[in-house]
Amino acid sequence: MTLQGKVALVAGGTRGAGRGIAVELGAAGATVYVTGRSTRAQQSEYARPETIEETAEMVTANGGTGIAVQVDHLVPDDVRSLVERIRAEQGRLDILVNDIWGGEKLFEWDKPVWEHNLENGLRMLRLAIDTHLITAHHALPLMIRQPGALLVEVTDGTAEYNAEHYRLSPFYDLAKVAVNRMAWAHAKDLAKHDATSVSLTPGWMRSEIMLDTFGVREENWRDATATVPHFVISETPRFVGRAVAALAADPGRSRWNGQSLSSGGLAQVYGFTDLDGSRPDAWRYVPEVQDAGKPADATGYR
Repeated sequence: MTLQGKVALVAGGTRGAGRGIAVELGAAGATVYVTGRSTRAQQSEYARPETIEETAEMVTANGGTGIAVQVDHLVPDDVRSLVERIRAEQGRLDILVNDIWGGEKLFEWDKPVWEHNLENGLRMLRLAIDTHLITAHHALPLMIRQPGALLVEVTDGTAEYNAEHYRLSPFYDLAKVAVNRMAWAHAKDLAKHDATSVSLTPGWMRSEIMLDTFGVREENWRDATATVPHFVISETPRFVGRAVAALAADPGRSRWNGQSLSSGGLAQVYGFTDLDGSRPDAWRYVPEVQDAGKPADATGYR
């Protein structure tokens, strides 16, 4: 599998799924623009140590070319300037991954709309939906210049799962359902340009924030299963990255156009594994986990 000569934009690549996707695209040989708000010189409100420079360096270390660009994807002029830079430097854009999120500190569990903080809820919708639309608006005209381009809208939960399950609160629920629908809508427009649009969800992902929440590191993550046994179905951010790389390298990827996909489901099709050689498929087990008493809605926490 090679993506040599391909140019990718991973919007929201500072940490979590975005970082894992950027690194795996780089491992396949792509040039990857990594965007986000957290740099070594300036943190976002997350106040976490991960930076876009660090992600870009990981892309390069794994065989690709990583390019970090600080962008606030809620600011159209920032996104316009980013795309103009990619056009000037590369002349093309083959892969767009919309992974912008930023809502971990904004959502509240099991809160009806009248109890949830209104400002935080509306901010979460802007971060989860507006950013994706702004980025698509500016980036897709460059992307469709070449046939075979790929748009990946990253969300939490498959369309099938989200249609049948209430996701934490009206704000979070709408944010995650909307991204699935967005990918489906883009597919209608992109098909006319021989381009493919999908939505993609990781499973229960061992992001940096999730590991911190459980008080473990990637090296000893299984220690968390002593208190949360179902954490055994979790996966690294690189697993969903390998899903995106497999899609991008598949000459027949248009068969997925408009579909809602998962990292575990694509692993069954393409045969890739996680870093430890396992092949987790969290969404297959979510109903069983929920029945066992664990809040299933934590599994896609990015």
